[in-house]
Amino acid sequence: MTDFCTIAIDQGTTSSRVMAFSDAGEVIAQSGQEFPQYFPQPGWVEHNADEIFDSVCASLSSVLESLGHHTPCAVGLTNQRETVVLWERESGAPVAPAIVWQDRRTADYCNALKGEGAEADIIARTGLLLDPYFTATKLRWLLQSDPALRHRAEAGELLAGTIDSYIAYRLTGEHITDHSNASRTLLYNVETATWDDTLCALFSIPQNMLPRIVDSAGALGTVKADAPGAGLPLTGIAGDQQAATIGQACLEPGMAKATYGTGCFLLANTGKALIRSKNRLLSTVLCSLDGVRSFALEGSIFVSGSLIQWMRDGLGLLSDASESEALAKSVTDSGGVVIVPALTGLGAPYWNADARGAIFGLTRGAERAHLVRAALEAQSFQTHDLVQAMAGDGQTIHSLRVDGGMVANTWLCQDLADILAMPIERPSIVETTALGAAILAKYGVGRSDDLAAAATSMTRLETRFDPTRGLQTERESRLARWRDAVSRVDGPALGAL
Repeated sequence: MTDFCTIAIDQGTTSSRVMAFSDAGEVIAQSGQEFPQYFPQPGWVEHNADEIFDSVCASLSSVLESLGHHTPCAVGLTNQRETVVLWERESGAPVAPAIVWQDRRTADYCNALKGEGAEADIIARTGLLLDPYFTATKLRWLLQSDPALRHRAEAGELLAGTIDSYIAYRLTGEHITDHSNASRTLLYNVETATWDDTLCALFSIPQNMLPRIVDSAGALGTVKADAPGAGLPLTGIAGDQQAATIGQACLEPGMAKATYGTGCFLLANTGKALIRSKNRLLSTVLCSLDGVRSFALEGSIFVSGSLIQWMRDGLGLLSDASESEALAKSVTDSGGVVIVPALTGLGAPYWNADARGAIFGLTRGAERAHLVRAALEAQSFQTHDLVQAMAGDGQTIHSLRVDGGMVANTWLCQDLADILAMPIERPSIVETTALGAAILAKYGVGRSDDLAAAATSMTRLETRFDPTRGLQTERESRLARWRDAVSRVDGPALGAL
């Protein structure tokens, strides 16, 4: 009997990881490779797309060589969303730096469009807000920055897309994206499920350079002969946060997950209903299967794990991110220190691209442990903001499934339970983004009858964190300090959120 496995490519913001999963969701092999980010100007964040593809190929080759008696049956792909790549149709070579989702260079342009009254129509068409975070303004900037690029794009020589599109093109030759990624671009009409003519005209994007929109699972392409895994079918694609939602088996309306990686993204499954947020959350496509879309409400926090990374690399407060748990436990509280981690602006529900990070409450008694604990507490406070916003949209969350590298920190998981006053559930595999891509690929290649069956067979709960009793007064006091700190960064009008 053949032991099949599914390969998942998880292309992230700072590294690419490839994992092989058994039908039971066990990790058979894995490999990852970091690549640099570039910061040419304040607020600018770029990648070299060739370096990204090389990291994918190196990781994929390593995993394929480590499979032993297991036989790969399909490949799933998940990716950092909103990051845009511009490349040559003929060669696949990038012609400009990739502009990363964290990049804020188009903030002034977004503000100008808001001043012209354009945001309401954009929200109605896309379910998104007008913010530099999304893809369209970045792609417009690339084409505006170099007339030669615009000329080549209009002539059909250049292609554009999010990272899934670029990796899929380099691996299979297919210029595609799935609905979950397309719904993050500000060019996708969330009602019609197509590229929107009005929005493409608004942002001056030639539609001939955009990818074909496909289901999140199915026969999407075949890996080319000159790429690792030649001949394997590509049968699953989803943006990283949607993939993590699937990897957490949050497949019923009302179920929610939060992924704590470079940023934090909380998604609540709304089923076939497209919920229009009144609290500055995003209406996004969760996935599309057999031509039928499922939706989610999403809250985006721009800085989570990257705050700990900054404390390690920028400030030298940590030699390894894993030290943060012991340091947080070593003090009884944050010593009054509150950190608002708006290092790349504030995400939901504030959406202030101009906000900048700040540390409040410093005294002579503040030590390294207080700062690190305050950085972790900021994740709980920001998540609380999102849960409250979702409740305002009628999406009451009773428990939260968490994943991502940060939730290996048990102290953080317990603090989330205490601040949110709800159970926190951590899976046995915290890298659920890759697992979600594998689940989609397994379904897409026909090795499972439905997505729920695939998810159930491959996921399992490890630990449940229940709220600590008797903390109501302390909880309210901590949240009050957080709200005050945010109001100082974002403006007094939002101090009562």
